[in-house]
Amino acid sequence: MVHTAEELAELDSISRQIDIRASAEKVWSLITRPGWYVNDGTVLDDANTRVETAPDGTEIAVVTHPTMGEFRFRTVQLDEPRYAAFRWLGTPFRDVTEGTLVEFWIKDNPAGGVTLEVLESGFSTLSEDPAVWLKEREGNDNGWAMELEVAKTYAEALA
Repeated sequence: MVHTAEELAELDSISRQIDIRASAEKVWSLITRPGWYVNDGTVLDDANTRVETAPDGTEIAVVTHPTMGEFRFRTVQLDEPRYAAFRWLGTPFRDVTEGTLVEFWIKDNPAGGVTLEVLESGFSTLSEDPAVWLKEREGNDNGWAMELEVAKTYAEALA
């Protein structure tokens, strides 16, 4: 399928949200864990994450999934308890130094609890070939719906 430049620009990111019956602090305790969304429907425990120091001195969280392999993340910004951003670096499927940016916002929900929003952007930086990055985006597009449900289940169980 051939996309226009406007369509490709729109497809460069994924945005989703979910309402969670839990406090901002409970949701914050999850979303500040780099790569919590690398899972098969259940959040991995902290034992699956180690920290390495990159050549430039920054800390890189390495999440090891038992069947999928290693995923790397760099924390970009934390603004407790409302905003967290991570750079998704290398994965078992690609080795890049600068991958997509994953941002989370926790907003009070007037009906109670909070709304968790996620925005993953920068897919077009993964390859000059749109077919390559669109394929990765497709998997993540489907994945974020599942991962937000995982976040909801996890945070509501803490409440």
